[in-house]
Amino acid sequence: MLLDSIMKVEHGFKHIVEAGDTILASREINHFEFTKELLPDKKYQFRMLATYILGQLSVDNQKALKILETKVALDDNWRVQEMLAKAFDYYCKIIGYENALPEIENWLSRKNPNNKRAVVEGLRVWTARPYFKDNPEVAVRLIAKSKFDESEYVRKSIGNALRDVSKIHNELVDTEISCWDLKDKKLLYIDKLVHK
Repeated sequence: MLLDSIMKVEHGFKHIVEAGDTILASREINHFEFTKELLPDKKYQFRMLATYILGQLSVDNQKALKILETKVALDDNWRVQEMLAKAFDYYCKIIGYENALPEIENWLSRKNPNNKRAVVEGLRVWTARPYFKDNPEVAVRLIAKSKFDESEYVRKSIGNALRDVSKIHNELVDTEISCWDLKDKKLLYIDKLVHK
């Protein structure tokens, strides 16, 4: 019944979160096993739900975090990828952004553009987050780390995230970009997004 209801909504995340919270409140369900049943489903709403639940479990369950990093990141549905970004941010928020730095670095070093984008997009607005608010230079360094990525999808997220940061820390962002060779089309693309 609950799963049927989430299939009726095509836009937004609220209905997924509500369904996920209802499932997580049930002690009769093995939440981790439940997500493994949903992830291969053709219905993207089910995969979004599994991603949300895995994000909630990831704080205390390294296997859940690994599934997000390796399996969910391979999903080709953009809605699932949006939920992945939210799930990763939830993980970082709960364990603390400073404590999450090794995992942030790990995801940014993965070849899959979806991992990088989940970090850059999930933590927006970076300098509104604890730790990064006091250490904006770390945020700028991490956001810019994937600037040469082949994926325009990743570079767009980088440009948008740096533009967010520049609203308060313009000098830091300008200093970062001043070191770039803007003859490189990838870098020029990001620069245009930052300064639009």
